Amino acid sequence: MGAVSQFKTLSELFRDVVLVYGKGKTKAFLKHKVDGKFVDITYDEFYEQAETLALGLASLGVKKDDKVAMISENRPEWAVSDFSILGLGAISVPLYPISTADTVEFILKNSESVGAIVSNQFQLNKITKVWKNLSDLKFVIVMNEIDTSDSKNVYTFAQIQEKGRKYRQTNPKHFVNSMNLAKEDDIATLIYTSGTTGEPKGVILTHKNIVSNVLSAHSVISVTESDVFLSFLPLCHIFERMAGHYLAISAGATIAYAEGIEKVASNLTEIKPTLMTAVPRLFERMHAKIIKNVESQPEKKQKIFYWALNVGKEVSERKRKGESLPILLNLKHKTAKKLVLDKIYKIMGGRLRFFVSGGAALPRELGEFFAAVGILILEGYGLTETSPVLTVNREEDYKFGTPGKVIPGVELKIASDGEILAAGPNIMQGYYKNKKETEAVIKDGWFHTGDIGVFDAQGFLIITDRKKNLFKTSGGKYVAPTPIENMFMASKYIEQFVLIGDRRMFITALIVPDFEALKEYADAHRISYSDVKELVNLKQINELLEKEISVFQKNLANFERVRKFTLLDKPFTVETGELTPKMSIKRKVIEERYSDLIDEMYN
Repeated sequence: MGAVSQFKTLSELFRDVVLVYGKGKTKAFLKHKVDGKFVDITYDEFYEQAETLALGLASLGVKKDDKVAMISENRPEWAVSDFSILGLGAISVPLYPISTADTVEFILKNSESVGAIVSNQFQLNKITKVWKNLSDLKFVIVMNEIDTSDSKNVYTFAQIQEKGRKYRQTNPKHFVNSMNLAKEDDIATLIYTSGTTGEPKGVILTHKNIVSNVLSAHSVISVTESDVFLSFLPLCHIFERMAGHYLAISAGATIAYAEGIEKVASNLTEIKPTLMTAVPRLFERMHAKIIKNVESQPEKKQKIFYWALNVGKEVSERKRKGESLPILLNLKHKTAKKLVLDKIYKIMGGRLRFFVSGGAALPRELGEFFAAVGILILEGYGLTETSPVLTVNREEDYKFGTPGKVIPGVELKIASDGEILAAGPNIMQGYYKNKKETEAVIKDGWFHTGDIGVFDAQGFLIITDRKKNLFKTSGGKYVAPTPIENMFMASKYIEQFVLIGDRRMFITALIVPDFEALKEYADAHRISYSDVKELVNLKQINELLEKEISVFQKNLANFERVRKFTLLDKPFTVETGELTPKMSIKRKVIEERYSDLIDEMYN
């Protein structure tokens, strides 16, 4: 069916879906866990919550073009807040819940937010700590019920909705009328990119930017009112917000909020979603868990598994090419499904039509593995600045190891230095109050993505690396670290991997191992250790990793091969400043923080 209408703004989208699926109908808009059970919220119930919150905001003085920040995990109140703010013609400013107080202060100050809606006391404390420095901030609303009696200008969600109900008595048409205020070229949201260097930059996205991307996505990916999404990626990130939120809603689909990354596996079997957005790390974890389980089985069962997997791969590849299945292969596939493949498919809920993967490159091997099981992963590519989708694989036209072909309405070209340039209605207006950074990336009508890539003969985009990640060895050879790092992370013993070698004689690496896998290996081989720090320094463990690396890098060019490495005893994290909230490596921070260890490898 696709989109319910050809809406031009996000507030129009909300109005139109409620007109189609509300008005007394019982279809679920959202599902969320309450007291251990998933509970439905209908379109009418959701509209009532959004209207009363919007009118409550209006009673506090929120008007068109005001900015209101949102700091919360995925939950119904996030979606309610989003549509309430947009419905007033105001501008939402979403932040990651893991943001520090310093980051919160910078974004609220830079965006001139007049209010903030937060999930709990923990998030409120971050604002309370810096509120004296925020001259524009007038109020904070807390989604959870907390004691606000001693807090000036701090309210609970319920208190604001009650204000909204009273406001409605004298202004019954205010929300209906205000949903027409925003025009397609008006700003809908400011999304602050974490960036791997410097302060966050506020990406200005208009209603048209996001709506054009939603409608383009509908033209290449089938989403219907029968679909059920399981949402676990942060809604404050444009990928989940567009694909797992607006795209789903615009088709009249149902969205179920996962309880968190640690509960995704159990939520899959409970919700039985038909569609889901995800990042490669989820598939890596799923794959590792499946393989670990297989390797714990008797040899006979292992042989059956790998036989079934190979049959599944052959069938998947023939289907991808549009070839019919020979009778014998078809019979083998039926047996493989019964013995192995269907059991894995059921772990994912048993109804998945496909996953959409973004945020980072999906290793080709993972795409092939899940396709063999019967689960198609459609990889896409984009940036916050592009609302976000630029390319995506289609259900009937896909190639693993690439993020697909350009979507309608978007233009891509490759610059002389290999950089991918983009143009189209989905390209941001610029960075908020940051002319210098805007002019650095938007030149002559083209947005410079900072990614290096090429198109293959069939029109599939192949991304090599981030332009700024490329480095040159002292021997004059250019190295693209990301694909090499992704290759090594396919090892069950490796969790994180950072390649070092800029202006150096040879390549080295900092490795965060999979500590559980190392412990299992050590225990199985009777290797004693007292803690993780001792474990990573043991000769047997380093020899194990050396063998793994030699196997994985046998097909690399000589100048790309890792000659030395150092195992670290703790992971890179967002909290320590080594990862962005999007889980991207901050190379400069890591190289500075571990400079002594790096120098040792070269000494």
